[in-house]
Amino acid sequence: MAGNSFGQLFRITTFGESHGAGIGVIIDGVLPNIDLNEADIQVDLDRRRPGQSKITTQRQESDTAEILSGVFEGKTTGAPIAILIRNSNQRPQDYSEIKDVFRPGHADYSFLAKFGIRDYRGGGRSSGRETACRVAAGAVAKKILLNAGIKVIAYTLSVGRITAKKIDFSVIDKNIVRAPDLEVAELMIAEIEKARKDLDSVGGIVEAVVQGCPAGLGDPVFDKLNAKLSHALMSIGTIRGIEFGEGFRATTMRASEHNDPFIAKSKAVHTKTNHAGGILGGISTGEDIVLRVAVKPPSSIAKEQDTINTKLDPIKIQVKGRHDPCICPRVVPVVEAMIAVTLADALLIQKSIR
Repeated sequence: MAGNSFGQLFRITTFGESHGAGIGVIIDGVLPNIDLNEADIQVDLDRRRPGQSKITTQRQESDTAEILSGVFEGKTTGAPIAILIRNSNQRPQDYSEIKDVFRPGHADYSFLAKFGIRDYRGGGRSSGRETACRVAAGAVAKKILLNAGIKVIAYTLSVGRITAKKIDFSVIDKNIVRAPDLEVAELMIAEIEKARKDLDSVGGIVEAVVQGCPAGLGDPVFDKLNAKLSHALMSIGTIRGIEFGEGFRATTMRASEHNDPFIAKSKAVHTKTNHAGGILGGISTGEDIVLRVAVKPPSSIAKEQDTINTKLDPIKIQVKGRHDPCICPRVVPVVEAMIAVTLADALLIQKSIR
């Protein structure tokens, strides 16, 4: 099946299904002599794993990372890194009643239309469980970025119509919704619990900031950095939109408002403002990269919905099992991971031409 790999020089390939024996990722292009161990990867996997709070799916998976290759005595060797995450709490029987049913909002029909077969056990490859592989790869990419002085920070900016009023990075991992505003976080949690009580789900917006990114990453025309970041982030199944800097708000501004004046600061080129979000002409400017992604409400809900089965008979469906009423808290580390993978690749590409 095509579409399982991402990146040029720093390249990742994920494998496995939601309710199969396990999932994993192979990472090629990691330079040798970088400090790396399983604990480095586990930190971010624990932030993404299911069952971590009352507002996430109660599927219990430890998501323990096993490094199978590419690391020796705590350092990367330059060989491909293979990471395995075994599934320990798979329950395919939860899906036996709907194996011939097209779930609204899911990829059941589109996968069947493409391949002539589909894995009905939680969606197989289309399941959000595949993102654990991306998070593992992202943890490795973050090590590379850290050595270059680059940090990626993502957080839940809004849930439904409730939006953070302030941005405090220090509190993001101190609340279960991963919001940058502790007071508003409580309102977000209440909104998520209300959706669950209504047998429904709710979406939101995740914002990300990249600090310390040097100027010059990205390539003109088709390989713009914002285009590659869009590819990376829109490949996450739950993402429905993306914007950089002012994004769609730029349509209400004049150029005299939106343009970022250049200034000299500490003997370097900077901009006075950052309406562009740190990217001009598809190339990083050295300012913070700022982007936001729209996260849809999770499609698996217990509320009764209309659909059809593979025989085209109209039926009613209630999706049973263990599902997230809002995926924003768990998608935060996935967003960070895909940004990190993209930037690690861009760094290697830039080094190859300079």
